[in-house]
Amino acid sequence: MFVAAALTNCAGQTAPAKPAAAQPKPQVTPVQERPRLLVFSKTAGFRHQSIPDGIKAIRALLSDRYEIDATEDAAVFSADNLKRYRALVFMSTTGDILNDAQQAALEGYIHAGGGYAGVHSAADTEHTWPWYGELVGAYFKTHPAIQDAMVRVEDQTHRSTRMLPAQWPRHDEWYVYTSNPRSRVKVLANLDDSTITGANMDGDHPIAWYHEFQGGRAWYTGGGHTSESYAEPLFLKHIEGGILWAAGASDDAVAPTKKVDAKQP
Repeated sequence: MFVAAALTNCAGQTAPAKPAAAQPKPQVTPVQERPRLLVFSKTAGFRHQSIPDGIKAIRALLSDRYEIDATEDAAVFSADNLKRYRALVFMSTTGDILNDAQQAALEGYIHAGGGYAGVHSAADTEHTWPWYGELVGAYFKTHPAIQDAMVRVEDQTHRSTRMLPAQWPRHDEWYVYTSNPRSRVKVLANLDDSTITGANMDGDHPIAWYHEFQGGRAWYTGGGHTSESYAEPLFLKHIEGGILWAAGASDDAVAPTKKVDAKQP
């Protein structure tokens, strides 16, 4: 009887549950913010009708790699804000567009390793600020009527010109500069003055260049006056390569360029 009772008691008891095995915590991958570009298009002088086309083209070319902010508000030029950007694109800016504090922020950004890409009338900007003149490479002086010209590509190894033919015919507005920048920068392309009426620079007419400048990078192209420029496949490649160089992007760190239709919104 005692044995039977013992068996009954054992059978009536519920065995304590084993503690559940600890589940591994899910691994949380921090979301990395995409690198950013700033396209700045403030004007205090002549305003190019092609500016919206240029901004649209840059978005089409580079939005798969970068977050792109486009603005005419110079208040973005503060030290804390500019450090968010891999490069600043001055899209046909004109005149005196930055106050003293904003100028200091741009200088600090370049000194910290930032990138600058200037398009067309970026060279007609801040004529009374010598530091900017050194950054862009040369100031605009004058231009003749829009016309065809032959661009001679001197450097076919740079990211912004390696896709271009040695002789590159284009239709645009061609700037004459107040000085020849050749001694201060690395010239990528020059104009054949014999193919232009009214835009002579004594036989040496740089029209696109780049340089390492005070810790940062600066690239400039004189093309881009016309809206049609931003539908030219080779000019778009030229612009794209210049911005990528200014942003410090390595060749093996970017996706293939998608087909660009600059007429799409």
